[in-house]
Amino acid sequence: MNQTANEWKDYEILDTGHKEKLERWNHIILRRPDPVCIWPIENEKLWDRADAVYHRSKSGGGHWETRHPIKEFWTINYKDLKFKISPTGFKHTGLFPEQASNWDFMMDAIRSSGRDDIKILNLFAYTGGATMACAKAGAAEVVHVDAAKGMIQWAKDNMKLNHLEDHKIRFLVDDCLKFVRREQRRGRKYDGIIMDPPSYGRGPKQELWKLEDSLYELADECQKLLSDDALFMIINCYTTGFSCRTLAETMNRAVQKNHGGTIETGENLLPVTSGGVLPCGIFGRWTRD
Repeated sequence: MNQTANEWKDYEILDTGHKEKLERWNHIILRRPDPVCIWPIENEKLWDRADAVYHRSKSGGGHWETRHPIKEFWTINYKDLKFKISPTGFKHTGLFPEQASNWDFMMDAIRSSGRDDIKILNLFAYTGGATMACAKAGAAEVVHVDAAKGMIQWAKDNMKLNHLEDHKIRFLVDDCLKFVRREQRRGRKYDGIIMDPPSYGRGPKQELWKLEDSLYELADECQKLLSDDALFMIINCYTTGFSCRTLAETMNRAVQKNHGGTIETGENLLPVTSGGVLPCGIFGRWTRD
């Protein structure tokens, strides 16, 4: 079951090709690398409209070439959500627009539950797209965990943009797997768990993280935190070589085996204005029957 985030107004992929994508973020047009885009460019002249272009360095990393004046940061809206956008030195902008499909799902699940006691755990939570969506939908508590202090601060900025200061959002700089195990010992339970783990990275104390070595362990430890009437558990995966079937089998063995329910997997997609769609990783979703 693939899902396409096709309800954006402030975000648009104008064109793709030659391992790049041309995107409109509100009124700013950015040109960034994307290794998935192996096909030719559809409209060469369109790409001249880019306000800034990201160039990779052969030694790693890269830099932005600004062709027209742009602010250090600006905002975009998705329905009633608002997010801070800023081009970073590692090519990202602080938001993954394809995740809007998951935000819609989570918000619908929380609202339709009719409950006012929903507790959500967001792991590898980045700048908090899912955190803001769940809090805005009425979750009683959202626990936001990420190993990067800078991303936590960015998430707090998004909280202020969405006027969610009065909602119970706990921001924690921590290693996600270690945090999950401590929550087990504390007897904590959650009604929804979201995770967006990187293919590799390092924790607050430079702990090395490799998804291929740790995904099953992480899923299995997280399922122990699901409450008896939990609503969902979502895993996003961007690692090359991980198939939907691999993710489904992982969640079947770790989550469904212990909680019943249903597992759905598919690709996250974004529409491209010049034609076609852009694949943006895969997702796995457990829901209770």
